[in-house]
Amino acid sequence: MSALPPITVSTLDSDRLYALLDKLPADAFPDADALEAELGRATVLEQADMPDDVVTMHSTARFLMTPGNKEFELTLCFPHEIDGAAGKVSVTAPVGSALLGLSVGQSIDWPAPGGHEVKVKILSVSR
Repeated sequence: MSALPPITVSTLDSDRLYALLDKLPADAFPDADALEAELGRATVLEQADMPDDVVTMHSTARFLMTPGNKEFELTLCFPHEIDGAAGKVSVTAPVGSALLGLSVGQSIDWPAPGGHEVKVKILSVSR
């Protein structure tokens, strides 16, 4: 795995995500440690100070995922907001945890199910 890029998370997202991690049963979210590690290394800013090009909760990220060079556009949501509608990804899904806090142009190598690794590169962010 290559060096992790710097990430930025709002105080609101950080507080809500730590609360989520505290209440989710361990077997409901096997990758909780990875999300907690991301939160622990993030630069935390007030909501009003968050740059527009950073993936936050409820923002929509257009990103490239390799292998496969497939482009996706997904809105980052909390698990209880996933309702089967297309275009949403939970922050508890591997790609959801990978997206959190990245800015346009950044990429991260992230563990995927089955022991593989994917690279996620942010192309654009909208709120």
